[in-house]
Amino acid sequence: MIAIGLEGSANKLGVGVILHPAKGGPAQMLSNIRDTYVSPPGEGFLPKDTAIHHRTHVTDLVKCALKEAGITINDVDCICYTKGPGMGAPLQSVALAARTLSLLWNKPLVGVNHCVGHIEMGREITGATNPVVLYVSGGNTQVIAYSSQRYRIFGETLDIAVGNCLDRFARTLNISNDPAPGYNIEQLAKNGNVLLDIPYAVKDELAGQMKAGTLKDPATGDAITPADLCFSLQETVFAMLVEITERAMAHVGSNQVLIVGGVGCNERVQEMMGMMAKDRGGGVYATDERFCIDNGIMIAHAGLLAYRTGFETTLDDSICTQRFRTDDVHVAWRED
Repeated sequence: MIAIGLEGSANKLGVGVILHPAKGGPAQMLSNIRDTYVSPPGEGFLPKDTAIHHRTHVTDLVKCALKEAGITINDVDCICYTKGPGMGAPLQSVALAARTLSLLWNKPLVGVNHCVGHIEMGREITGATNPVVLYVSGGNTQVIAYSSQRYRIFGETLDIAVGNCLDRFARTLNISNDPAPGYNIEQLAKNGNVLLDIPYAVKDELAGQMKAGTLKDPATGDAITPADLCFSLQETVFAMLVEITERAMAHVGSNQVLIVGGVGCNERVQEMMGMMAKDRGGGVYATDERFCIDNGIMIAHAGLLAYRTGFETTLDDSICTQRFRTDDVHVAWRED
């Protein structure tokens, strides 16, 4: 079976095509194309501008994805799209495109939870069996474990996500958004030498860390370089993530960690999580930017998993929502 997936919950517009073999086995990634709306340094991306970007490029991306996959419209079994969570206007643009394709091609629709898309793509690529999942992206930060056909949330940030924290911090320092603010912070942090004492609490809010990073060195009063600020922010926030993930691992008795979401391709968070997992006799599973950063093929994959269990989204129900909980999804394709 073949599915085409459309992702557009934030500033990445992705279209991917995936094939699930009839007799089982690993999925085949036929194409995975992405186009990013990049705002000027010091600015975030507004929903209306992002939506215009998605509407402008979605037709070309669908054509390119089909061409790269080497298939025609007749080969597609279902159209999968991101139902939520995400930013309202970009989500609406992609949902409209998916409905249009469904009507034009007479193909069934499958609405997909963005978070579950990340998880299932990570499991497929890495081969992780039953890990504790750290989901870190621009809009979501959650520690998740699977139980009884649901992805259960063990902990999450209540104010802003880790990716949003990095984005806001980049705007404060006027760091470029190209290719991504988090990536540029990661590169700057490699040259940092001063570890500032900024707030650390696993039951606190990330906005405090973001603001604390703009202070001078309390010990000397000297100006702190952008590299030192980026280094201190990363080390502190990532240490918080490692601690809360380890707590969840101890609770469920797992020694596997799967890192998904856009921030998950950060090499430092992978390194820190790997050291913790190794001490527990386990390992960390992560992917590169092709699958960590929002993409269409993760929506196609998760949608096709659901479609194979008989799930479809009717045209009347083919809406999108900014709030769509990870644990709201019935994971009918998992029996373990």
